[in-house]
Amino acid sequence: MISKKIASFITSIMVFCCIVGVSLTNVKADDSAPKLVDGSYLTSADSSTGYTPKNNERGKHLMDGQCSISKTGTKRIYAYGSTTANHTVDAVAVIVYVEQYSEKDDKWYQIDAFSKKVENDYYSATSKSIQVDRGYYYRVHAEHFVRMGEDPVEETYSVTNGILVP
Repeated sequence: MISKKIASFITSIMVFCCIVGVSLTNVKADDSAPKLVDGSYLTSADSSTGYTPKNNERGKHLMDGQCSISKTGTKRIYAYGSTTANHTVDAVAVIVYVEQYSEKDDKWYQIDAFSKKVENDYYSATSKSIQVDRGYYYRVHAEHFVRMGEDPVEETYSVTNGILVP
């Protein structure tokens, strides 16, 4: 009878210890989740495309815009940006910024920029191949503009994720 009580007591203690041990286990965040810096994830992907936000704040003339970045060689990337209006407008433009991530400062720094403005059309696009340093993350962000008559200039933006150039 005493041995049954001891066995029951020991079993109860073991169950209690298991419950406490499991509840005190240190839960660790997933280290494989990409880091987010100023709206862009740092990835090892070969390319990334960014689109304008899907909201109603773009206006009556500006439809959308996009930008992209891709690896094109050992030390080279391809950057692209485009703006599309809902119809032919007085002017449609895109400004494309290429940025490099600084791990030291945890910030993006502009390393290049280029633009294209087209008049009496509904679409503007531009691209450039750029030589870059290896071992850094790069991203593209673009500003998209449309002007029509006396209406205020409509603008929006797009941004890619960062891609590593190993």
